[in-house]
Amino acid sequence: MYEVEQKYPVSNPTNVQRQLELLGAVRSPTIVQIDTYYDHPAHRFAKTDEALRIRRIGERNYVTYKGPKIDQTTKTRREIELPLADGEPGAAQFAELLVALGFTPVADVRKRRTRWTLDWQGHAISIAADHVNDLGSFIELEIEADEDQLAAAKERLASLAKELHLTRSERRSYLELLRAQ
Repeated sequence: MYEVEQKYPVSNPTNVQRQLELLGAVRSPTIVQIDTYYDHPAHRFAKTDEALRIRRIGERNYVTYKGPKIDQTTKTRREIELPLADGEPGAAQFAELLVALGFTPVADVRKRRTRWTLDWQGHAISIAADHVNDLGSFIELEIEADEDQLAAAKERLASLAKELHLTRSERRSYLELLRAQ
């Protein structure tokens, strides 16, 4: 399964959220996510366009691997996400394991995220309105697709972006944007 994603910086996310309401999108409660990214000296993720992170959402913890992007226009990539033990001890124990294996923490990305779900052209699209510390506001459009459905998934996202008047796509991850500052 692949994650097909398009991200757009926005100066006024409220306008996009109003448009989502008019389209019938369903809003979820706002959450805070803290992502700690890791690197390994023998496998430099910044060079291979991969990512390994521990994500904390309240008491819930996840480890996520993101493979390299597979095209030049979207953030389409393989993603594997697994749950970890809940609470601070769960995240700390897995972080300790990573460090014991030679991984080093690179940076934390902190964001407030409001997620929306929209049925668009017969498929569920996940929309995130993010406010990222030290970066600003973004709208992410995301859909999961099998390899043989990637082209159609990209077309759906492009169509929704046009409907929402989102024009300046950003392929870099929040981590890459923070590191570029």
